[in-house]
Order: sequence, then C-alpha cells, then structure tokens
Amino acid sequence: MSERYSRQTLFSPIGKEGQEKIRRKHVLVIGAGALGSGSAEMLTRAGVGALTIVDRDYVEESNLQRQQLYTEQDVAEKLPKAAAAEKRLREINSDVEIHSFIGDANPEKLAELASGKDLIIDATDNFETRLAINDISQKYQIPWIYGACVGSYGMCFTIVPGKTPCLNCLLKKLPIQGMTCDTVGIISPTVGMVVSHQVAEAMKILVEDWEAVRPAFVSFDLWRNQYSSMKVGKAKDDSCLSCGASPTFPFLDVENQTKSTVLCGRDTVQVRPPKPLDIRLAELAAQLKALGYEVKGNPYLLSLETKGERMVIFKDGRALVHGTKDMTAAKSMYNRILG
Repeated sequence: MSERYSRQTLFSPIGKEGQEKIRRKHVLVIGAGALGSGSAEMLTRAGVGALTIVDRDYVEESNLQRQQLYTEQDVAEKLPKAAAAEKRLREINSDVEIHSFIGDANPEKLAELASGKDLIIDATDNFETRLAINDISQKYQIPWIYGACVGSYGMCFTIVPGKTPCLNCLLKKLPIQGMTCDTVGIISPTVGMVVSHQVAEAMKILVEDWEAVRPAFVSFDLWRNQYSSMKVGKAKDDSCLSCGASPTFPFLDVENQTKSTVLCGRDTVQVRPPKPLDIRLAELAAQLKALGYEVKGNPYLLSLETKGERMVIFKDGRALVHGTKDMTAAKSMYNRILG
C-alpha cells in the first residue's frame, strides 16, 4: 500500500512524517449528512488512523442530491446514515478503523465519544448541538472545525481551545444564523466547498502544522461570486462562559437540552425519551401490524404509516414524526405508539 498515499506525501507540508501523524490520529465527525459524509470520505481516503461518525437520521431520497456516500439501495432499505456511511467507508479504505454511532449527539454522549479524539468535525444541522460541541471542545481541549451551508452560501471556522475565539464568542459578534435548507434549499457545490475548507483545516491539525491553521472566519456565496475572510481574534471574550477565564460550560447542562427538535430540510419533529431505551423492534413491529399499521424495518429502525401519519422509531426510543412541525402533535403520536 506504499503507493496509496504517494501523491499526498509528495506534498511537502505533509510528507512521509506528516502521513505517519495522520495515521495515528482519531477524528470524530458529528453528523453524517452532506458535510459529514463528504468530510468522512476525504479523511478516510487521506488515511486517517480512525474515524468515528455520529448521526441520528436515516437515508432518504432527497439526500442523494448532495450526500455523496449514499445510494438508492440505502434509501430503499431506510438505512441509518451512520451505518450506511460506515459500510461505504470500510469499502473505500480498509486501513482505516471506522466506528459509527446511531443516535443523538447529546452532551453526555459527546463527552463519551470525544474521549481520546484528536479533532472534532462539525457536520450538524442545529446550534443546540454545535454549542454542546463547542463546550466539549473547550472542556477537554480538543480542536474542532465549524462548518455550515445553505443555498449557495457556506462558512467555516477553526476553533482551537486557548488560541481562538469559540463559537459562543462568535455568536455575539457575527450573524451566522438565519436561513435553512428548508426555506432556501441547497446546491451540492456549496457542500463541496465547505467540505474542502473543513478537511484542509483538519489535515493541518492532524499533521500538527499549527502555523498554517487559518485564523479567519471564511464565508462565501458561490452563485454571487463572493468570498470573504474575516479575522476574528478580537472576538475572543475573557468573560465567555465557554472559553473565558472562569468557564462553566453552560451548554452541557441538562437544563439546556431540549426533548424534541424540528429537523432541517423537511417537516419533521424528533421526539426523545427521557432516557435511552432498548426497543425490541421485531416485537414492536408485530404489535403494530396487528393494530393495522403498515410497518417496514431493518435491524436499526421501524418505519410505520397509517392514515397519513408516518413515524420512524429507532432502537434507542427516539422517533422522527414526519409531516408536521407541531411538537404537541408529534409527542401525542409518539405517546400513542410507545407510551
């Protein structure tokens, strides 16, 4: 396999020594959608030693336009994205140790997953999770790379604990919230651009070339041919509760965790149980079929439908209720099925 990374080692900032460093590193990717699948594939092809990918969702037809790891067969089988990604990544590079977790990246789970990792890649769809990642990063001194995209607009910023402002600092200074995929859509070149920025920064960190790490917040609009790079060092806030002189890591508090959330890109509400469950899917499927539900499933989840209602139930008790943004209605359906 000496030829496999030859073009990468010919690149002098990496070289053979850098490639060996990459091989010893473990990266955590939070989210296996457009950014997550792209970043995971690039890092796997680059020969990272180990990669853990986390996602709570499953593959749908609308994902195929921009989420490059997945196939029509994954859609037909309603495979969880993390499981489908793990399978495909193992086929791409058997040298890389691939792990997957199907479920929510809540603060408790994030702390467990981040242990021993060298870098965290943000590929999430909500700021609740991003701010939890940010606090985990600061608490355990693990660098992470923020990324987001919508329409033809994308952005990226590398956060290094002790050196750069954190996301909590930036949110007070920069307007980096607003439009969603659900309102304005997304084109795949935007995804590719953000992934390229994120993975380039990741490789700098993995080879420990800290001087090359970009100190600026980058944003661009591919359709309007706009690109900006903003230095944000002065945004670092000594009173910040996430990275300041006396951090309390507020976004790791249980009180700041919601029990349900509207997902980006469709009318869907996620409902979470107070504690993770271990549902016997085959038994539940038999019960629901007896009640008249149309049920399909695989070892990871059940999809059920009746009278225009559709819900997907995961083994850990999470459920995605489709066709609504009404959390009360979603919870009502959840309670009818799972109590």
